[in-house]
Amino acid sequence: MRLTTATLCLVLLATASCSHGSNRQEGPVGPASTDLAERGRALAKRFIIADGHIDVPYRLQEKLGPDGEPTEDVSQRTEQGDFDYPRAVEGGLDVAFMSIYVPAELQQKPGASKALADSLIDMMEKLARKAPEKFAMAHSVEQSRRNTQEGKVSFALGIENGSAIEDKLENVAHFHQRGVRYITLTHSKDNLLSDASFNSGKRTWNGLSPFGRQVVAEMNRVGIMVDVSHLSDDAIRQAVEVSQTPVIASHSSCRHFTPGFERNISDELIRVVAAKGGVVMINFGSAFLSQAANSYELQARDAVEAFGKARGLTSREHPEVQAFLAAYVREHPVQYAKVEDVADHIDHVVKRVGIDHVGLGSDFDGVGPTLPIGLKDVSQYPNLFRVLLERGYSEADIEKIASGNVFRVWQRVEAHASAR
Repeated sequence: MRLTTATLCLVLLATASCSHGSNRQEGPVGPASTDLAERGRALAKRFIIADGHIDVPYRLQEKLGPDGEPTEDVSQRTEQGDFDYPRAVEGGLDVAFMSIYVPAELQQKPGASKALADSLIDMMEKLARKAPEKFAMAHSVEQSRRNTQEGKVSFALGIENGSAIEDKLENVAHFHQRGVRYITLTHSKDNLLSDASFNSGKRTWNGLSPFGRQVVAEMNRVGIMVDVSHLSDDAIRQAVEVSQTPVIASHSSCRHFTPGFERNISDELIRVVAAKGGVVMINFGSAFLSQAANSYELQARDAVEAFGKARGLTSREHPEVQAFLAAYVREHPVQYAKVEDVADHIDHVVKRVGIDHVGLGSDFDGVGPTLPIGLKDVSQYPNLFRVLLERGYSEADIEKIASGNVFRVWQRVEAHASAR
């Protein structure tokens, strides 16, 4: 996700209240719930869990040492962040779509977006090479399954912000060759491909650009899934229409619960995505899940911006801004969602379009400390499975949510490309 404005995540990071696990809480556990908790853990071990969006690459990029290497080793247990190998094993995570995130600010610098994307892919490949007994790259569903059988956590790749393609259509094939298996067409600002949901002003293209339509067709040709998270409503509608294969929303929740928040997907567009065979993969960020958390984030952002403007402070790292943020959080308790809210969003999709069109797109390491109680990191997928069991979901249903649905789309995209 990587929001670029002052957000709840920024507030918590600035006040140092985001240390790993500091907000982890569990509800009361009785005999019945204990049994379901055990079943949830067992299912997490038995089923392949594929998470559509984890922001480890940029997390590591932001903490490079003097030698240019990451200062955190996610093959070992880490103090910070939401992902590392031990916690992935604990939670049953098998396939992590690692986000190759390209900030919108780089769109003004020719060549910079592609260069960053390539460097982040290099980083993930190097990480897999350094710990071959723990990690492996996954360029297909078959490879993902094989890695799981070998006890390895797979790194699948998804580019977050199609600006990495720059203005060259041939870069789509380049990134496919590098292992990228989905591309989010834009991010926080309109780019050469598409309008963005976060752009509240005049839209550049009123949906997809002519070049964006070409890119979607080329993604279909080479075998890259089209990701409509972050797109404006018109752009989502057009992307689904143009694509010859199903699309995914790799990390979007339901707008029904957050009216007016275009970053989440509307009921109408959930139906549009599902009608083409696609999947909506639920984002775990609290602001995506509940109106209370969403409103809190907007209020926090506005308060920070007003404070800085009144004092002529442009840097969020300024000591006065940091002090203001700390005081703000003390005076205004953070509104966290809960694991049950994630289940509510899954329920919402299922009730509207069926069990075959929902998946998991946590945004771990992208929304950081705004994660819900009970889903603070990759060790806690079993908590969600427990809630789904409590609500009557069958084991077959949970397997579809865990990976079956996104694997189906991935395979259809692969088959379409192979048949050409």
